[in-house]
Amino acid sequence: MKIEEKLYTLRWKHDKQSHIKITAAEVCLDRCGTEWKRPCTAFCPANVYTWDGAKIAVSFENCVECTTCVLGCPYRNIDWKLPRGGFGIEWQNG
Repeated sequence: MKIEEKLYTLRWKHDKQSHIKITAAEVCLDRCGTEWKRPCTAFCPANVYTWDGAKIAVSFENCVECTTCVLGCPYRNIDWKLPRGGFGIEWQNG
């Protein structure tokens, strides 16, 4: 089963308030982009992080709460917290 098919089995209760923040945008732009080629845009299974040419865009609504981003960011530049009570992954099948 492909990752996209597995992600389809999850159900979210979306929040309007983000539980993910980039601590220092300049680190993504200056250091991570040249030294590491922005790994968060590659290792997140839900494609939460995308590079728009000038900054990292965070689609927190897609987060599957795996914390891969926290472990994989070489500069520990991602501030990730659990979604507020009642929000986030609601149901998983499979």
